Amino acid sequence: MTQSEEAPLERVARTRVRALRNARGLSLDQLAGLTHMSPSTLSRLETGRRRMAIDHLVILAKALGTTVDELVAEEREEDVVLRPRRDRSGGATFWSLTDPGETSGRVVTKMRIPKFGRPPEPRVHCGRDWFYVLTGTLRLQLADRRVLVRSGQAASFDTMTPHSLGGHEGPVEILSIFDHHGERAHLHD
Repeated sequence: MTQSEEAPLERVARTRVRALRNARGLSLDQLAGLTHMSPSTLSRLETGRRRMAIDHLVILAKALGTTVDELVAEEREEDVVLRPRRDRSGGATFWSLTDPGETSGRVVTKMRIPKFGRPPEPRVHCGRDWFYVLTGTLRLQLADRRVLVRSGQAASFDTMTPHSLGGHEGPVEILSIFDHHGERAHLHD
């Protein structure tokens, strides 16, 4: 491999090492303690005044809690804008805000839930639900307990507790994060 072919790979790795070090709040001295490299060596690696060898990448990846693959992965021009599709389920309207390629198992959804004349039948499923109320007030029924969650508040609960959601005195909009159990139970009736 020629030096010109290696330069973009090294540039990407240098940029990512510096960004990860800063994101983790580590100084060069602190990273030096984790890697057994001198702070001046780390500085030269980050700035490109020293070539980054595979040995450096292995040590740095371990110290920064990542992999060599992630440090040197090709930069991609990817579409970062999500274009949510509107769907309906159980009287609610929802927009999936999760990238279709997401592999974590979490699903982020914006939901508009109407005020129901009679609360929906409480349900249970494995996992946990988390939501943040964007507008309105949500009536959360947890077994025999009724909780009002207002705009600007969040709630999280074990979904093995019988639960149902509905608008209180009108529709409510929430932002939810479901695991795969919650996504199946709430969005795919």
